[in-house]
Amino acid sequence: MSALPFHLLPDTADLDAAGRLSIGGCDVLDLATEYGTPLFVYDEAHLRSHCRQAVEAFGPGVAYATKAFLCGAMAKLAHEEGMDLDVATGGELHVALAAGVPPDRLVMHGNNKSSAELTMALETGVGRIVVDSFDEMDRIDRLVTGGLPAPTVLIRVNPGVEAHTHEYLQTGVVDSKFGFGLASGAAQEAVERAMHAETMELVGLHAHIGSQVFVAGFFAQAVRALAPFVNAFRLPELSIGGGLGVAYVEGETNPSIREWAEVVKFACNDAGITAKVTAEPGRAVVARAAVTLYRVGTVKTLPGVRTYVAVDGGMSDNPRPVLYGSGYEAFLPRATTADRPKRVRIVGKHCESGDVIVHDAAVPEDLVVGDILATPVTGAYGHTMGSNYNMVVRPPVLFVSGGEAREVVRRETYDDLLRRDLG
Repeated sequence: MSALPFHLLPDTADLDAAGRLSIGGCDVLDLATEYGTPLFVYDEAHLRSHCRQAVEAFGPGVAYATKAFLCGAMAKLAHEEGMDLDVATGGELHVALAAGVPPDRLVMHGNNKSSAELTMALETGVGRIVVDSFDEMDRIDRLVTGGLPAPTVLIRVNPGVEAHTHEYLQTGVVDSKFGFGLASGAAQEAVERAMHAETMELVGLHAHIGSQVFVAGFFAQAVRALAPFVNAFRLPELSIGGGLGVAYVEGETNPSIREWAEVVKFACNDAGITAKVTAEPGRAVVARAAVTLYRVGTVKTLPGVRTYVAVDGGMSDNPRPVLYGSGYEAFLPRATTADRPKRVRIVGKHCESGDVIVHDAAVPEDLVVGDILATPVTGAYGHTMGSNYNMVVRPPVLFVSGGEAREVVRRETYDDLLRRDLG
């Protein structure tokens, strides 16, 4: 098989004459030596560039979806580059506020916001709350009647559009836990209730059709489905949510953030929608910005079956292959441009047969124990969805830029595993 497709690497990826990889001016193998493995390495210039692209494409109010990747440094970076932040839990809200993001630049999501989380949002003055259910409206009514300030809200509408993506990533179909159904009449009931309520100020609608959507036309389809409803109420804001797909493996392509915005805005104009249109990209901002580095610990060949390559991480730092069957490429940063003729299964160190990182990986013939192996396009949903399964410690996160590496999340220690354990 040919060399790793270079377009899967972060924007500042560079190679020396031997194909040795650097990102942000930092030698990747040197980073693995200094910080250990597993290790998340993020290209800071890439992150900033894609945040700016989102703001240029959609304008002020476009929000970074923090569920894709969140730490204090990422929250600060997105805010510095002009993005609002969308948070979906009290924990995400707490991190964003601790990072210094003004509360009025936050959008609060969640299909089951607790009274405690809503109280936190109202007390801090979150800019927008995206209302997801009648029960949530009841909770807001009680809290505001009890003395808390009335929030500014969007109603999440489920447009009944089936985007061609994994079943677990479809959020806009009729059978979904998210939002108020358009076809059932629930969306209209929710909007009318919010419009007449003294406990909230309704300013717009929100729709999200799913994640890892490669065809921009599905977003246009959602706009067309929503248009009669949106135009009937003439509210000033419409968020089309996020979900833009990202290429993970050779042969995949995806629309850019700019192309996505053009399709959405054209569809809105064509449908006569006059609301300010915004969005919530997450994966599209951060996924390709990072690579994960592992060290190979075992190469086990089963004659006539396959070769297993075991690394020092696994489903605890990247659960996507286990959850969704997601595909990844793999390569050796010491020889990034090398041909990859050998087929292997890259697995983790966890006590699960399903602990697979790449089911059918192409790697160089000379891969050996001790090599640093990398998987690209791991900037979204690796660190964020990571766990301590088998009591492993979670990897650190580096931001690299201008030849300097900055540790923004330190590696956990064994003592960290005991900090909440009361014995």
